[in-house]
Amino acid sequence: MTNYPKIGIRPIIDGRRNGVRESLEDQTMNMAIAVKELYEAELRYPDGSPVQVVIADSTIGRVPEAQAAAAKFKAENVGLTLSVTPCWAYGSETIDMDRTIPHAIWGFNGSERPGAVYLAAALAGHAQLGIPAFGIYGEEVRDADDPSIPDDVRQRLLDYAVAGLAVAQMKGKSFLSIGGVSMGIAGCVVKEEFWNYWLGMRNEYVDMVEIERRIQLGIYDKDEYEVAYAWVRENLKQGEDFNPEEWQRSEEDHEKWWEYIVKTVLVGRDLMVGNPKLAELGFGEEALGHGAILSGFQGQRQWTDFLPNGDLMETLLNTSFDWNGKRAPYLQATENDGLNGASMLFNYLLTNRAQIFSDVRTYWSADAIERVTGHRPEGRAAGGLIDLRNSGATTLDGTFAAKDGDGNNVIKPWWDLTDEDMQAMMDETTFHPANTGYFRGGGFSTHFRSAGEVPVTMTRINWIDGLGPVLQLAEGYTVELPDEVAKTIELRTDPGWPTTWFVPNITGEGAFTSVYDVMNAWGSNHGAISYGHIGHQLITMAAMLRIPVNMHNVERERIFRPKNWLGFGTVDLEGADYRACAQFGPLYN
Repeated sequence: MTNYPKIGIRPIIDGRRNGVRESLEDQTMNMAIAVKELYEAELRYPDGSPVQVVIADSTIGRVPEAQAAAAKFKAENVGLTLSVTPCWAYGSETIDMDRTIPHAIWGFNGSERPGAVYLAAALAGHAQLGIPAFGIYGEEVRDADDPSIPDDVRQRLLDYAVAGLAVAQMKGKSFLSIGGVSMGIAGCVVKEEFWNYWLGMRNEYVDMVEIERRIQLGIYDKDEYEVAYAWVRENLKQGEDFNPEEWQRSEEDHEKWWEYIVKTVLVGRDLMVGNPKLAELGFGEEALGHGAILSGFQGQRQWTDFLPNGDLMETLLNTSFDWNGKRAPYLQATENDGLNGASMLFNYLLTNRAQIFSDVRTYWSADAIERVTGHRPEGRAAGGLIDLRNSGATTLDGTFAAKDGDGNNVIKPWWDLTDEDMQAMMDETTFHPANTGYFRGGGFSTHFRSAGEVPVTMTRINWIDGLGPVLQLAEGYTVELPDEVAKTIELRTDPGWPTTWFVPNITGEGAFTSVYDVMNAWGSNHGAISYGHIGHQLITMAAMLRIPVNMHNVERERIFRPKNWLGFGTVDLEGADYRACAQFGPLYN
């Protein structure tokens, strides 16, 4: 199993012996055990295994015990810590001093012992020392002998852990840039300071010619290729050629494209994570891969003007299954937009679910839809919608054809997929000969329409000169349009590309005054779309990384940031977030 980061639990206790400390040992340690059981039952790593939790060897009442816990956690690969206490303890003597990982404290709200007083004192110590920490404090007073975790505390504990694990899992991993800048898209420019200082990641680079080299020299698993090719041709449906007749290619050309692009899928994966089979073929260096948790493929135009496009590679790598069955997706950003790739990575690590990469292409008002199609949308789309349509590729999970136990359309963690789910995704998808006006080298693009009434969150990291990274997000729902209406709109762009109609939740304020305002305020031409309303977890994660959030529609009561942030203002929370992130600086700088 992968050596994933663990959660470290620090049981904090009143250090006064001869009666006080001894009376609190069981209650304090039981708090730690209860949280450990919660995390191990509720949280999983990307491979589906339960999250691992480490408790300090003893309760922590004085500095040497805090030091012993820190040493154990370092040896155990702990990536975030949670301190728990039902009582008063010595604040600055017992806090965790590691500035490079997230910290939180749960102070028990009980009247018998002042756990809340310790919480306040310890968080004040964190603020003075400049070490951000999250404070967790239940609203209702509980009895000292009540072992349960209140619902409000439970939610904060989970939100903190989910975001903290996402931060910890990026550390030390690679972003692999395959190619350079695609068509002048600024998000393709690799800002190494972003990846290194804010995310703790390294950058790896290969030219796109490396894919062609490996294909020409046979640096891929030939046996797996035969299985993959047979599976692709049996399961993926080739759709209509929408090119003008004079631009259409022969069936023989199509077959050559299929053979080639299946190989690109294998090579793209091997570049990211390696493949021991390559060592058996005599390619030991290539077998190592690049240790990449995320990659990007430039494609346009130097590749796609000459060779079949990367749409199948991007689609299948980002999907939760392939010829080997269900498995975790390999995240790959279209057009090598690393900033959108990082947005996908944030969403993925928070949810363990495949991510949709899309162009944030067009705002359609209800009036415009009616003028063009004769149909006026109602319901969620009555105020207009945003057309999310990537130029040829996105995860098959984005069909939302998988169903949960209640029959709702969802994206599932890969380990929950059924054979029926996977077949349903493929049934909803067709692969069309590429638009040769855009892709002169041919290939096949992915087309489907996402199911409607699905809760989603659209995310984007943007880089602002002089400021650094900022994050924006919009929670909302997908919608569907009648078939003829959808066809009419698709034909205005490209009917061979994947389509998601998105309506953000409107608050009536700022960037969320209307659907148009959301589109107008979006910071780039791309967005990463995740199943579920995860905006609150993105905000928590961004605070851990010191990335300010410039646009969101998350209710105030769901937002959870370090207690230190309140020292920068309690009314204008957006401004306080900017000031706090500037003051504390990137997590790894």
